Amino acid sequence: MPPAAETVLDQVEGGEDTDPGPRSAGRDRGARAAGAAALLTAALFCLATALSRGHPFGPVTRNVVDLGQQYLPYHAYWRSFLLGETHGDAFLNWNSGFGANFLGDIGTYLSSPAALLVVLFPADRIELALYVVTAVKITAAGAAMALLLLRLRPGPWPVAAVLGTAYALSGWTLNFGSTVPMWLDGLVAFPLLCLVGEWARTGRRPVLGPLVVALAWTANFYTAYMATLGAAVVLAVRLLTAEETATARQRLAGALRAARGVLLGVGLAAPLVVVVFLGTKTADPTPEVAFVPVAWTEVLARLLPATASSSSPALFIGTPALALALTLPFNRAVAPRVRAALTAAVVLVTLSLQWEPTHLLWHAGASPNGVPYRQAFVLCGLLLIAAWFSAAGGVPRPAALLAGGSLLGALAWTARGSADIDRWTFPAFGAAALLALVAVLLALRASGAGHRALPLLAVLLLVAAQAGEAAVTGKRIEEQQRGEVAWSPRTGPWHEAVARETARADAWPRHRTDPGEVPGGNDALLVGGQGAEYYSSLTSETTSRTLASLGFGSYAKGRHPVTLDNPVTDALFSVGTRIRSAPTGPVRRDAPPRASVTATTTPVPPLVTVRPSPRPAGPVGDSAFARQERLLGASVYERPSPRRTGRVLTARCPAGSRVWFWAPEYRGTAALAGEEPVDFDGRPPAVTAPMGALGTAPDSGEVRIALGPEGKVRLPREPVGCLVRARLDTAVDRLAATGATRVRTTGHTVTAALPPGSTGVAVLAVPRISGWRCAAGDADLRPARAYEGLVAVPLDGRADTVRCSFRPPGLRLGGAVGAAALLALVATGALHRRRARG
Repeated sequence: MPPAAETVLDQVEGGEDTDPGPRSAGRDRGARAAGAAALLTAALFCLATALSRGHPFGPVTRNVVDLGQQYLPYHAYWRSFLLGETHGDAFLNWNSGFGANFLGDIGTYLSSPAALLVVLFPADRIELALYVVTAVKITAAGAAMALLLLRLRPGPWPVAAVLGTAYALSGWTLNFGSTVPMWLDGLVAFPLLCLVGEWARTGRRPVLGPLVVALAWTANFYTAYMATLGAAVVLAVRLLTAEETATARQRLAGALRAARGVLLGVGLAAPLVVVVFLGTKTADPTPEVAFVPVAWTEVLARLLPATASSSSPALFIGTPALALALTLPFNRAVAPRVRAALTAAVVLVTLSLQWEPTHLLWHAGASPNGVPYRQAFVLCGLLLIAAWFSAAGGVPRPAALLAGGSLLGALAWTARGSADIDRWTFPAFGAAALLALVAVLLALRASGAGHRALPLLAVLLLVAAQAGEAAVTGKRIEEQQRGEVAWSPRTGPWHEAVARETARADAWPRHRTDPGEVPGGNDALLVGGQGAEYYSSLTSETTSRTLASLGFGSYAKGRHPVTLDNPVTDALFSVGTRIRSAPTGPVRRDAPPRASVTATTTPVPPLVTVRPSPRPAGPVGDSAFARQERLLGASVYERPSPRRTGRVLTARCPAGSRVWFWAPEYRGTAALAGEEPVDFDGRPPAVTAPMGALGTAPDSGEVRIALGPEGKVRLPREPVGCLVRARLDTAVDRLAATGATRVRTTGHTVTAALPPGSTGVAVLAVPRISGWRCAAGDADLRPARAYEGLVAVPLDGRADTVRCSFRPPGLRLGGAVGAAALLALVATGALHRRRARG
């Protein structure tokens, strides 16, 4: 290797010595690399957002898909929870789904330490808060990778900082992670878990290692699992190639120490992980997905800048970093064993993305709905580790550079026909490649004291190439996502007006207040109240099935039940106040919408009512109207059998009754004669349409419903129900007279006083999800029974109170495992200290 090529990168540090030196010097280089990576990452992430005119640096919403529908509302609720402003506690969320397992949702969405930052922002700046949380995680990932690289092999800290930034702003981050913030915890976890592997390999930090594992698995165990598999690959490479583990015995000891650390760490995280795991077992199942690997052309294209897709692996790490990684197999300055092991690891992990058995291994046995290559951040990390090993000792030799550059050119040429190629892809690729080439030429030319400025210029050009590509890629991905996926408007006056009206009307637990439909979904988490709206990966099958059977609609294949503005279901769930809002202008991407808001309060039964036992007999079939009546215990609908002629339904209803249309799989409009058409958006299995009111039956009782379908018409056997309000009022009065005289709730408990001598069944207007335990009087709490899907407590006439308490399933088991892991960790620390003293 030419002398300049050996020393140029080290001159940037102000010296030629590549030896790690004293540990304090290593820590100093690590701190500088981490700090530089953090600053550069944060600046480039914000720059990409600003270039795309995204909020908070521009007017355009970033709330695409689940970021607006799910993660933003959860962080808004998390802020309220941490500040003590919610009715529920860490066990139970009263605001969503008429009562939901909140500890499971904490472990899924909110357990990252970065999520605590939301308390530093006012309620009306929750979008800014979530953006900061996202930026902090991405920044932390860059810093952690820079630290890892210097720990794996000494080298110039500026290059480690640039490669750390390349990892943090990979295509995976910009395409997926930045809009699914909890996955970013896996991005941070991968380099940290690789550090844990290094500590285990060398017999250091036996207590800190498991604590880091526990933090990673607590923050987001789903991506931490993937990061753990990736760290195991890196550890295997290090065990086979590092001098400290030259013998089989040393390798085995290092592997066993690593396994112990992972087991202890996962055990410490068990109180949350077990709750989430069991929550997934009772969650509404999504349709099974068969994995179909994408064409290799698409895989190669995703290594290039400005490419975006939800169906292929996002592998962009920057052209200079990729070029360095491709030089590794040809770089003779790197030990042959290291070259072979790292190259094999990259190739095998790449192949594992495309083979179904290993695809399932990466995803814990279940092929995910939506993005199928969620583990791609691990491959991005491996590529950057390969790049570092090739560059840490100096600029690779010309032969290696030529071979790597040829591979890079062949890759780009092969990928040119991919549908993911953007108009910005090859201009950005070419500009970055040109800057990198100039940087290499400057580095090779530099030699001696007379050229000390050239190495600095070379690094600056490297930074410019990586930074420019990352900024362009981030900008284009945001812009492409807006045009191709669903979006929600920014929070603003509409949400604030609904929140104010909901707070004013809130009478919990006397009755519920439903905030109605607010753009973005998960309404109650954003604006308060206690509605049906709920979107979670852990939405209980009991909740979704119970609500669907009563005519509620849903999104996300059943995991996102939505509110239903229907007086019968309002009575069933004690919704006494309903907020209704409508936009006063067009809902746009580039401005928060405004709306008119009204609140209506009507008499409803209390949260706990008393029903006869046994329950009313008789089949209900598939009719939501019949199921509502069965749960209500009264006949309040006339349910005609409509005659269909072409696109018109005709039926007879009592004069003045309210005509309701229920067809969960129907997409199109339905219009009662003389009334405005009502939209229905059934798209099974992803979306089911809620029942909707079409208008009032005329004096003649002749009802004609004109259908305007989009596609095939699918109607249930009883699509029409005619609600007679007087019958409903009578039923409500009866349930109110025999129901609870007083209801008191705490974070996760309900206590109700009943009329003396009550018999039958006390029904709590909450879906009977796993974890509810109830008792009448002073009896011991037992698993609650179900009454048409709701929580029920048998009454024998002697008890005049009932009480129910919710405990997330798995909490006791997880707590026991966590306690055992903590004891084992303490014992491990004590043993290590004793050996150190000896």
